This record gives sequence, structure tokens and C-alpha cells, in this order.
Amino acid sequence: MRKIELTTGSIDQLGFGTYKITNEDAPEAVTSALEVGYRHIDTAQMYGNELGVGNALAATDIPREDIFLTTKLNTPNHRPDDVRRTFAQSLVDLQTDYVDLFLIHWPMPMYYGGDFITTYRVMEEFVASGQARAIGVSNFEIHHLEKLLSGVSIKPAVNQVEIHPYFTNTELAAYCAEYGIAVEAWSPLGRGRVLNDAVIGAIANEIQATPAQVVLAWHLAKGHIAIPKSTHVERQRENFGALDVKLSEAQIAAIDSLDKGEPGRTGKHPDVFDRL
Repeated sequence: MRKIELTTGSIDQLGFGTYKITNEDAPEAVTSALEVGYRHIDTAQMYGNELGVGNALAATDIPREDIFLTTKLNTPNHRPDDVRRTFAQSLVDLQTDYVDLFLIHWPMPMYYGGDFITTYRVMEEFVASGQARAIGVSNFEIHHLEKLLSGVSIKPAVNQVEIHPYFTNTELAAYCAEYGIAVEAWSPLGRGRVLNDAVIGAIANEIQATPAQVVLAWHLAKGHIAIPKSTHVERQRENFGALDVKLSEAQIAAIDSLDKGEPGRTGKHPDVFDRL
């Protein structure tokens, strides 16, 4: 497995995402992902499936220390007491005494007086207590990161953002690289929109891989962490097979050229995301 080095250890570059997987389906999906070979599992309070993920982790024979587990703080929970209360509940639901990575899910600048620094400082307490091995953020733009870095003690280990061939988010990725913040793609396949692209299809035919494997191999070559999700074991295996796919510099450049800039974004801009 390819790994990305964090300040607190390493993270598998290819993980298993659980977005839109229900609490009922999560045990089977996570169990099959672990059987395929994934050792990096990503969930979130917002997904409503932490208990299902926890059930799978409790049932597996794989040692907890061999699994990298990420969860995220939900948007209504940014006030200090809510951060502590809901993080404690996440640990209960996940049936573990620590997570490997805990992220602020969205910056929510239109709420909480625009203050996410106080929220993050509470998360620093979890690092001190050993309940979070690392902390970071998700969906933070450059101006959010600049503000955060000016007021906290622990640099974010990861920024999990939208990034894929139609939205390469180049400036943000470069900023994160400059400050030693790993970039993680929460929708590495662009919600499936990039899979029918003619350029990606042609590369897939050239190297006898699937379009999804080509896109995931592009992420790996760019140094991103990618967390594709699927409840189907065949698709989980297909995605995992991207680890064996190698792209040429010309192929990487061809995929880079698919960037559409802001029109390629599939989700809300973090400055206007307002779901509580």
C-alpha cells in the first residue's frame, strides 16, 4: 500500500469512503472493504453511519492499530461543549478509544461568528489526550487555512477537499503542499462525471485498466489521498486495483488538461455551504 507521511505517522493513500452509505449497510460494506485490503476507513458524524462502521471494526480480526480511522465534526457541533460531547459519542459509536484523524468537516464561515479557530483548539485537546492521533480540516480554502494557521498550535495534518480531473483545485493543492498539509480527495471520481470522459477512456484502453482505475491512479500520482466508496465488492476490488496502475507523464498531463476550473466543482463552495 502506498502511504503519505503525516507529522504523526503515515496514512494509506487509497482509503475507503462511506459517504451516503447507510448505518444499516455500513457493516457489510466496511467488512468487505477490509477483506479486499483497505486499511483506511473514512466516516463522519454527518454521514449518520458511525455506529455501523464501528460494528464492522468491532467484528473484524484485523488489529485496530492496523486500521487508519477518520471521522469528522458535524456542522452544528462547532461550539466547544458540542465538540467535546459529540466527539465522545463518535468514539462510543465507532467502538474505539481513539481515531487516527479527526477533521472539521466544513469551515461554516457564515456561522459561529466566523470562528473555527476556537473549534480547532478544542480538537487539539484530543491530540493531547491521545484520543485523536492527528487532526485536520475538510473543505478549507486558502483564506480559511491562512486564518487557521495564525491561531492554532497544531498544523492540520490533512485538508480533505473536492479535487478530481474536472476540478484539479491546483492553487489550493499547491498551498497545502507548501505548508506540509496532505490533500485528500473526498470525491475522487467527481461523483462519476469524469468516468465517461473520452480522454480518460482512451487512456484506460491504452493501459488495459478501467476509467475509475485511471482516475484513481492519477490521484495517486499527484500525491493525493483518495477515498472512493462503493457498497459493491466488485467495485471495491476495481478501485483497489488502481494501486497497480501506472500512468506515464504524458497521460498525467492529458488528465490535468481536463480541468474546468470553478465550473468543474460538483459541490457547494465552502464559503456558501450552510447546512446545519
